[in-house]
Amino acid sequence: MKKQRLISTTLLLAMSALPALADDMAQYQDESRKIVKEFVSQLGGELQKEMKTNGPASAIKVCRNAAPAIASEASRKTGWNVSRKSLKTRNAALGMPDAWEQKVLADFEKRMEKENPANLEFAEVVAEPQGKFYRYMKAIPMQGVCLKCHGTDEAIPQNVKDALKTDYPHDKATGYTLDQIRGGFSIKRPL
Repeated sequence: MKKQRLISTTLLLAMSALPALADDMAQYQDESRKIVKEFVSQLGGELQKEMKTNGPASAIKVCRNAAPAIASEASRKTGWNVSRKSLKTRNAALGMPDAWEQKVLADFEKRMEKENPANLEFAEVVAEPQGKFYRYMKAIPMQGVCLKCHGTDEAIPQNVKDALKTDYPHDKATGYTLDQIRGGFSIKRPL
C-alpha cells in the first residue's frame, strides 16, 4: 500500500511538471531561434560585404575566421555551446558532429523531401553522461551565393578551388546543389 502511494505521488509530481517543461522547451526554442537568427544575420552581412568587395575566394576567410568567432561570442554570452556542424565538414578542427547532431542532420536529409529546408529544426532534452541538456538544431540550406564555395565542381570558380585546397586540404564540404542541407546550427544548453 505504501509502495503504491509512493508510486502514485511520484507519478503525480512528474505529471505536474510536464506543463512547466513544455513552457521551458518553448522558451529555450525561442531563445535558440533568436541566437541562430543573429548568427545568420551577422555572418551573412560579413560574407556579402567581402564577396562584393573582393569576391568569393576572399570570402573564404570570413567563414574561416568570422563564423567561429561569432559562435564563440554567442557561446560566451549565453553560456551555451553554439556551433555549426555538417556531415561533410570543411574544417574538422572546429569539431565533427556528435552522435546526436549526426542523427538530426540525417533526419533533416529525409525530411527535406517533404518539407521546406529553410524551416527544418529539431529540439529535445537529452540525458548524456555529463548530465541533461537541451539540444537544438536548425538546418542550413544551400542558397545560390553559397554554391560559389560549396557547390559542384562546375559551379566553383578555379580561384576558389585553389583557395579551398590551400586553406582546407581535407575539405569535404562541396558538391552541394541549391536547397540541399549544408549542415545545421547546433545549440547545446546544460539543464
